[in-house]
Amino acid sequence: MLTAQKQPEKEKKLQKEYQSEARPFIQNLNGKAKLQFCLQYLWDYYKLPIAAAAIALYIALYAVYGRFTHKDTALYAALVNVVVGETLTEELSSRFLTAQNLNTNANTFRLYSGLYLTDDKNNIYHEYTYASRLKILASIDAEQLDVAIMNREAFDAFSQNGYLSNLDELLAAEVPELHQEIAPYFVTNTVILEDNSEDLLLDDSAVYHAETAEYPMGLDLSASPLIQKGGFQETVYLGIIKNSPRIHTVFDYLEYLFV
Repeated sequence: MLTAQKQPEKEKKLQKEYQSEARPFIQNLNGKAKLQFCLQYLWDYYKLPIAAAAIALYIALYAVYGRFTHKDTALYAALVNVVVGETLTEELSSRFLTAQNLNTNANTFRLYSGLYLTDDKNNIYHEYTYASRLKILASIDAEQLDVAIMNREAFDAFSQNGYLSNLDELLAAEVPELHQEIAPYFVTNTVILEDNSEDLLLDDSAVYHAETAEYPMGLDLSASPLIQKGGFQETVYLGIIKNSPRIHTVFDYLEYLFV
């Protein structure tokens, strides 16, 4: 049995013998056959270096492609318990970029759809609630959700969990003119600051109690020309996520919706 050290030496010797014997044969081949033979030879003896080089080239090209095709996300929005058509989807997302004179080749608007929150087990979308909660929580934690457009049930859920900003304080301090214009559409809701829900899991006899607060957390979008096009049978609300890092773009979006 050959040792690990002697094995490469034998392979090199065999390769030299093969090259010596094959040289006269190669010289008698025509152009196409010679090319095929040489390619087969290269593959037989250099397949691993070739494969490694191909992988390295792929990684490099992918990195270059990603660099030149990367787009900045101007705003993240979510439709929760709200279904809109293709035209309204474009008006709520990509057309906002155009209205702001943003280059659509360098910027994008991320609109999450297909999200449902409901405690009604008879609701046809109830089975999607768990996955939607995970998606919403992950997006908020990653600061990849700025505004939510939703029905009353979702608005209540966002409010109770403390996801939404106090619109009165936020807009009055940052954009007083916009605040004055849309203040009539503010909707107050309740946030749960602290409760004993964990105690209830351990003691069925315990009585639920909670410390809450109320302030304007949502906008009634009934007066928005864009939302009016949707023909919704129930009120649609908009809430601003507390930790949004794109708050000034959110203000532009509010103006866009109410123009």
